[in-house]
Amino acid sequence: MEILELATLLGKTIKEDERVQKMQEATKAYESNEALQAQIAEYNAQSAALTEEYRKEQKDQEMIDAIQARIESLYHTIVENPILIAYNSATEAVNALMNEVNSEITFQITGERLCAHDCSSCGGGCGHDHHH
Repeated sequence: MEILELATLLGKTIKEDERVQKMQEATKAYESNEALQAQIAEYNAQSAALTEEYRKEQKDQEMIDAIQARIESLYHTIVENPILIAYNSATEAVNALMNEVNSEITFQITGERLCAHDCSSCGGGCGHDHHH
């Protein structure tokens, strides 16, 4: 089998993995949630407004304080949203899967294991080559 055929098969197999399925579902929920998307859009707009206020020679401290308070409020509302939490978690799981796949491919090519995660948490017992 040619390399690209194997890559196609690997891609299709990864796409069927439950972690990828969960990420696709979480992405749909995240993108289709109008309230969350509106909060993110306002957060970005408020951040841009704050940058503009800071660029002015005559800074309006009351305006800066009001914008910062709104940004902080929006930030907490956004990051505590269960839809965003699920989306981030699902994305991290797929990223970890892809790191494992890439690490295995690299190992098969070079004979060296690279850490696909933070090995400081494993105390060196994860089986990875820690000399990189």
